Amino acid sequence: MKRLWSRMGVRAASVGLLVLGLTGGVYLGQNRDDQQQSAQAQLVLQANEDEMRLLKARQADHAAARAHRVVAEEAAAAKAATEVQSAASKARKLEKEVIEAKEAEEAKKAEEASGPVAYTGEIPSSCNEYSGSRKIGCALMLEDGFGLDQFPCLDKLWKKESGWNYKALNSGSGAYGIPQALPGDKMASEGSDWKTNPATQIKWGLGYIKGRYDTPCGAWSHSQNVGWY
Repeated sequence: MKRLWSRMGVRAASVGLLVLGLTGGVYLGQNRDDQQQSAQAQLVLQANEDEMRLLKARQADHAAARAHRVVAEEAAAAKAATEVQSAASKARKLEKEVIEAKEAEEAKKAEEASGPVAYTGEIPSSCNEYSGSRKIGCALMLEDGFGLDQFPCLDKLWKKESGWNYKALNSGSGAYGIPQALPGDKMASEGSDWKTNPATQIKWGLGYIKGRYDTPCGAWSHSQNVGWY
């Protein structure tokens, strides 16, 4: 009888241990599943947070790029506007210069076409036998200190050179005016109207003669010997 109870006790203990083991296994399995689910949830949460940070970083980069592009576009627009304004200013300046040059050229042509500048100086009675540029030449020669006896030489010299024509132009050499100055603009030292004023040309010519030949007769003598003065 005791042996029977002993066997039943062992069996009961075995069954109890088995039930306890199953219960513990179930609990441990559930705990393990809970831990895995928790870990997975943590991973998903971490992934979401990383994705959000990445998204924010990309948005910040895009915003910075847009801001930089806007600044660059504004700078380019400002530079283009400045260049357009500068080009317009240069164009207006050039147009003004062209207009002024054209007006000056037209005025010069009109002045030249209107005839010689009138002489307003005094004419000595000893020069009244001459006319036109020769009469002016006689008066200016006397005013320059030469004797009246020098005028025949001056008359012959400039008749040969230009015929006393204030517009005379040597197409070969470019010499111009009554004294045939070479180049003609040398006479500008006596006046800016050297192209149209016989008196300006004559004053320059007399100064040239005095400086190189002393007298009109000295210049005429040289011209006869070598063909020029």
